[in-house]
Amino acid sequence: MIKNTIATLAVIAAFASLSLADSAPQASAQDTKKMVQNNFVETAQKGIKLSGYVDAGYSYNFTGTTPQRSQVNSRYLGDSAQKGDFNLYAVKIALEKAMTSENKAQAGFRADVMIGEDAQMLINRGQPYNAGGSSVNGNYNGQVNSNALFLEQAYVDIRAPVGNGWDFKVGKFVTILGYEVIERPANMNITYGQLWQNAFPLTYIGVLSSYRFDDYLDAKLGVVNGSNSDNNTTVNTNSDGVALLAALNVTAPSGNANWSNNFQYSTALENNTSYQNGGQPTSSAPVNNFASPASGYALIYNSWGNWAPKFASDKLLLAFDSALGNASWSSVQNITVNTTWYGAAVYAKYQFNDWFSLASRADYLGSNNAGKFGTQGAISTSSAANSFANSGHVTGNNYWSYTLTSAFNVIDNLLIRAEYRLDWGSGINSSADTPNSNAVTGVQSGGPCHYAGAEIVYSF
Repeated sequence: MIKNTIATLAVIAAFASLSLADSAPQASAQDTKKMVQNNFVETAQKGIKLSGYVDAGYSYNFTGTTPQRSQVNSRYLGDSAQKGDFNLYAVKIALEKAMTSENKAQAGFRADVMIGEDAQMLINRGQPYNAGGSSVNGNYNGQVNSNALFLEQAYVDIRAPVGNGWDFKVGKFVTILGYEVIERPANMNITYGQLWQNAFPLTYIGVLSSYRFDDYLDAKLGVVNGSNSDNNTTVNTNSDGVALLAALNVTAPSGNANWSNNFQYSTALENNTSYQNGGQPTSSAPVNNFASPASGYALIYNSWGNWAPKFASDKLLLAFDSALGNASWSSVQNITVNTTWYGAAVYAKYQFNDWFSLASRADYLGSNNAGKFGTQGAISTSSAANSFANSGHVTGNNYWSYTLTSAFNVIDNLLIRAEYRLDWGSGINSSADTPNSNAVTGVQSGGPCHYAGAEIVYSF
């Protein structure tokens, strides 16, 4: 009993059960889930399952002349690491006692922990990339820490026997927005898309209720502290706002298609809404994780769907994702700023046989001004920031990318993938003119930026 308890405390996980977020795209990782859905350890207490995965790989970004002197502006950490880099993306470990399908009063729980370079990125997602490695807060190759620890989820599940059963999550849980999820192996591609990188929040702390009206319609409603915050809604000491969540999901009668509509409104500006110049607030940019007591609101609408056409015998999977957001805030100099961002992505995956599949993604993310993405190619100097403050508008961002990923299910529990990605757009690439200078303030270009990488995942 003691031995089982120690093992339980040491490893907390679940990938292959992959309930992830309730609104996460179940079909997007169909092959991976099949590989691992029956792999878990049942602890001494019946019904508590232990599972997880190890995800490692190699990435190469063909940008810049030397490491730490160039960046892909729309991407964070590992997906933007310059030149060649071996990556321990994540060790995902979790513990779960899922509720049964019975409509009766019952409870369960789930706790997910990630260790590795992705954990470092998830903790510090609001920090900018610092190409020169100076004392300014930032993320570059040398700051990607494989020893980082990130608590992804920790919540209690409760079911009230009302109607068809009314479920509640209380604690920390992943976002209801977006088609892609935090776990790389559960997505069609190794690297994340533009919308995941910039358009959506990732985690909340609060309460999320869900109700299934019938086999075709279910809804969610939640109240949380705000996005990407493990304490309060924002880093604004003058406001204690909240975020409201709502979702409506439609499932086709045949079960081969889903359409999800998700909504978030925050009564105070949230964390991680801007890429800051060196981690320091400008006269117009909103708050990051560590500075600038800006206040305001944020509104996001997301729609995604997937379809596995019957004529393809479940070998073909098509999907889309979209985002529309608006935010307004008062800057540190009491200047009112309003910004709108928008984007879309389309996905396709074909399972040629039991062991090989090919997936592609084309995506776009734009904004009407530099407010959402801060200094990512738009506000990089004090004069530019002042221009933004005076005019209320500067050239927005337009990011494009295309990704092609091959996947090999070699043996049970083992997945190998290889990928090529192309990024281009307005100010998509920054390179520093001199060593030890921040790439954000260096030379901007529209790309193209080429990436190649590989990944190996073992699930247990």
